Amino acid sequence: MAIEIKAPAFPESVADGEVAAWHKQEGESVSRDELIVEIETDKVVMEVVAPEDGVITKIHAQEGDTIESQQLLATLEQGAASKTSAPAAADTAPQASAPEDTDLSALLGPAARQLVDEHKLDISQISGSGKNGRITKEDILKHMKAADAAPAKPAAPAPSAEAAPVGPSSERVEKRVPMTRMRAKIAERLLNATQETAMLTTFNEVNMAPVMALRSKYKDQFEKTHNGTRLGFMGFFVKAACEALKRFPAVNASVDGSDIVYHGYQDIGVAVSTEGGLVVPVMRDADFMSLADVEAAVKDLGLRARDNKLTIDDMTGGTFTVTNGGVFGSLLSTPILNPPQTGILGMHKIQERPMAVNGQVVIQPMMFLALSYDHRIIDGKTAVQFLVAIKDLIEDPARILLQL
Repeated sequence: MAIEIKAPAFPESVADGEVAAWHKQEGESVSRDELIVEIETDKVVMEVVAPEDGVITKIHAQEGDTIESQQLLATLEQGAASKTSAPAAADTAPQASAPEDTDLSALLGPAARQLVDEHKLDISQISGSGKNGRITKEDILKHMKAADAAPAKPAAPAPSAEAAPVGPSSERVEKRVPMTRMRAKIAERLLNATQETAMLTTFNEVNMAPVMALRSKYKDQFEKTHNGTRLGFMGFFVKAACEALKRFPAVNASVDGSDIVYHGYQDIGVAVSTEGGLVVPVMRDADFMSLADVEAAVKDLGLRARDNKLTIDDMTGGTFTVTNGGVFGSLLSTPILNPPQTGILGMHKIQERPMAVNGQVVIQPMMFLALSYDHRIIDGKTAVQFLVAIKDLIEDPARILLQL
């Protein structure tokens, strides 16, 4: 029985998608729930799996093709045997064996394929740790790290007759690759945010010593109590942001045409960097989550973003965004709004600096905070007071619990 394999149903916010990679070819056998093809949309990479055991008899959309919701991708013959499973008749003429990379390339996901193409790697030398031997991005990075650590072979002596040319190579290599669909959409949204909003950024700095002392005191007990969830800084900032958003509803609003929508809930987006670009998965009703819930959710969203496991639902909505450039060493930045949201909080690197405390110079672990906001909706006074509220909550964490 022939079964039609169609693209997933895209939500209204996603117009179409692009066939990123086929993991099975015509004539190949597949098992139920085995990955067949990956579809890249503006927001996430979606996996399409086999509905039943059988053989792919026809592929209707090739890699790179733009497809719409529920469009036919392939035809599956249920229960059929693979063409390659029957013994082939002996051929008297010798045939050249297909290169190994042709078979192994089907084991690469989009992120892994991009690394292989960029660094010109031989995938036959890389062992896959994923399902069915699939080569993941982590396998690629581990292979590259091992190759860098390996001692370099001594160079063969150059012929004495001619000296090797001295100086930089005259070859000037360039490589041109098209933007991925996700990267192009990210670029479009960032450009629109700078052109269509009256974006302004206000700054402050926060003394992280109280939070760091609290974390140092309870981190082991916290991790043990909450099944391995580690106590980080993001939980404190998300909870502080939720409390501040309740006090200043304009920062929790969004713009819809000529209307302002004030949200009576706090859905916090957390910016996550991936190989495909920056994504912002959302934690629903973050104001009702505990510190442990927030930390567990941030870890889960980060892992799923890395493995391209985020769903469209994970990426939609959000009333406010928190981004942490400090994990990459950023000391100060001006984060760009995530429309239609009207505010985004930027965290940065913790750095020890001399501060005046009660008339004396004391070394304190300080962090710069940045709040970018839409000046059409939020007045400067409101933005500054919002950021000061977060500073007060972080410098006295008990306020978060007591809602002071």
